[in-house]
Amino acid sequence: MKKIVNVLVLTGDGINCEEETALAFKEEGAVSKIVHIADLIAHPEQLHEAQILALPGGFSFGDELGSGQVLALKLRHALGAELKKFVDSGKLVIGICNGFQALVRLGLLPKPFQERTMSLTHNRQGHFLDKWVSLEVPPSACLWTKALQEKTIQLPIRHGEGKIVFAGDEASQQLIYETLQFNGQIALRYREDVNGSYGRIAGICDQEGRIFGLMPHPEAATSNWLLPSGAQKNDGKGLAALIFKSGIDYCEKHL
Repeated sequence: MKKIVNVLVLTGDGINCEEETALAFKEEGAVSKIVHIADLIAHPEQLHEAQILALPGGFSFGDELGSGQVLALKLRHALGAELKKFVDSGKLVIGICNGFQALVRLGLLPKPFQERTMSLTHNRQGHFLDKWVSLEVPPSACLWTKALQEKTIQLPIRHGEGKIVFAGDEASQQLIYETLQFNGQIALRYREDVNGSYGRIAGICDQEGRIFGLMPHPEAATSNWLLPSGAQKNDGKGLAALIFKSGIDYCEKHL
């Protein structure tokens, strides 16, 4: 008998991908629950009933102080202790686009609860990007991408602040990058320089591979009907569905 995997999908003012994200998990067999950030703050016990926390894409709180900043502040100050318990218990977190930005500003990536060494800033083009891109999935510690490693996948991006930058001078930035590579934390990479992101990084995980942040939108590519080319459209599942399935499979086996 399969274990029930509960996924808590966060929503709130400006978040607009919660329905698609919840559906992506549901289609792979999980029980998805969409919860407003205000309701989660009022009832934090909901967090501990779940095995996966998902922060979807959108423009949380209008990105007034920077993408994901207000959401990160709310999570840190109202739920910081509860989030630490959640992460320390070995559960999983995924942040997509705005959710990735929030995870970085919250301090969960690249190393949970340590000094921040990276950020996401304005694309090198200086404007919003909305298009499909090709991505490489390198070998990494990321349990979310285990079934995709060494494959090339297509996913859509929709962001204005997706450029990954590292702290410090040039030598310090290179050291941070090399450390992430050595630790197997670079989980997704653009095949071309899409937005100026350091090393063409599109997604990273923590050292254990349980916390995953990515700028592209896998929830918008779970079916081949969603692919941009008419020649590619069919009844098959999109490769992106394996991201959600991998997270669920891990929870069934280990949590």
